[in-house]
Amino acid sequence: MRRLFVVYGAALTSAVLLALLVPLGLTAGTLARDHAMTAARQEAQGLTVLVASGNQARLSEAVQAVNHGGRRTTVFLPDGTVLGAPATMTPSIGLARGGLAFTATARGGEQVLLPVGGGNGVAVIRTYVPDRMLSSGVMATWATLALVGVFLLGTAVAVGAVLASRLSRSVTVLADVAERVGAGDLSATVQPAGPAEVSSVGLVLNGLGARITQMLARERQLGADLSHRLRTPVTALRLDVEALADPEERARMTGHVDALTAAVDAAVTAARSPEEPVTCDRCDAARVVSTRAEFWSVLAAETHRPFTVSAPGGALWVPVSADHLGAALDALLDNVFSHTPSGTRFALAVTPGVDGTVDVVVEDAGPGLLEPLRPGVNGCGSTGIGLDLARRTAEQAGGQVTVRRGDAGGARVVMSLPFREP
Repeated sequence: MRRLFVVYGAALTSAVLLALLVPLGLTAGTLARDHAMTAARQEAQGLTVLVASGNQARLSEAVQAVNHGGRRTTVFLPDGTVLGAPATMTPSIGLARGGLAFTATARGGEQVLLPVGGGNGVAVIRTYVPDRMLSSGVMATWATLALVGVFLLGTAVAVGAVLASRLSRSVTVLADVAERVGAGDLSATVQPAGPAEVSSVGLVLNGLGARITQMLARERQLGADLSHRLRTPVTALRLDVEALADPEERARMTGHVDALTAAVDAAVTAARSPEEPVTCDRCDAARVVSTRAEFWSVLAAETHRPFTVSAPGGALWVPVSADHLGAALDALLDNVFSHTPSGTRFALAVTPGVDGTVDVVVEDAGPGLLEPLRPGVNGCGSTGIGLDLARRTAEQAGGQVTVRRGDAGGARVVMSLPFREP
């Protein structure tokens, strides 16, 4: 960021300097040319009195005196005599004999032609200025302007580096605190500094951490309240089950109540500490899939839902506890039973995936997804808690969940979990 500010400042300063110094350099060249031509005209005009007097001796001395510099002055008398610097008769000289004073271009420079009338006719004074005199001092001016430009550019870069360092320091601190908050350190705060906009972001970030802390505390409290509220009806259900006369029915229903209690406890635990990893041990994914398929087979038979289970003969170990993987599968299967009509086929599968993963698949032949799923909302109108629970379980184990339309036409949810030997 600091380098970017310095580059932007240097580019802007360079543009301003070019817009300022280039016209100054061009103006210096024009002024040097005008100065040289003005001096040539004054030199020619200084000889007009001697040319008009007709005194060739004094005129010749005066012409020789002015020809000691870089300019060359020649006088063409009416009788054809040429005094001063050697020069040939040109059409410009003939034009000047007609009484016209002007400036013309000559080989390697410029010439000033000044006619002077007298008793014997019109004489022409020609002062030649070479190109080196027309651009005298221009290169030095350009060099001076270049040095000034380099100095100003260096000063601008130095000042920009200082300002960018101060700004980037405050932004870097702000980014570090934001990263800490994103990583879960909600106690991280920033001392607002820098420009007003950056300071305001720091104040908002500090308030955001406090707000998230309050929301998490409220969520944990709601989880605790949910746990207490569910304990009473679950206990009543357990008492009703224990009152059943049929021992086999009582044992079967007791198992269901135990599973319900475990699922409620797992959901409450996840709600009260959503960022804590739940993959503290490992389990055989194939065995969990087979167990949950057997559990759901009773409800599948009652709703006339044919289903298939595909699991390898060997164990497929994943870094998730059996309870949490079973809870995620139960949530996904509950979505199938809740949001597809009776008689809809579904399938469970667990297969070795690519790159050392284990894929746990739940697929149905329902109406499919109405819209792309995202955490908290699914395409069937439910709250999406089942999908979110599966996603969170997979991500805490280092895997991921993908959802797409399956070959049977319905939803295909794949939990890709890392393969871990026990």
